[in-house]
Amino acid sequence: MPEVIYRVVEHDGGWAYKLGDVFSETFRTHKQAADAAHRAAREQETPGDTAVIEYQDREGNWRTETARGSDRPDAEVEDKS
Repeated sequence: MPEVIYRVVEHDGGWAYKLGDVFSETFRTHKQAADAAHRAAREQETPGDTAVIEYQDREGNWRTETARGSDRPDAEVEDKS
């Protein structure tokens, strides 16, 4: 089952893709939004470099982790339009 799902939706007088509650920019056509969503999904699955990252968690604590460049999620596009 995919870990990341981009959904193509009507938005703000045009079309966008959505990840969770976050919208992409608005595109004039459905095809443009769908193409952009597929591009984002491919990039999400593309391996990168292993790096040490720092981030602040929801409780406000700083965390340090090693993000493996090969540890990429399974991504897909859902388009019910």
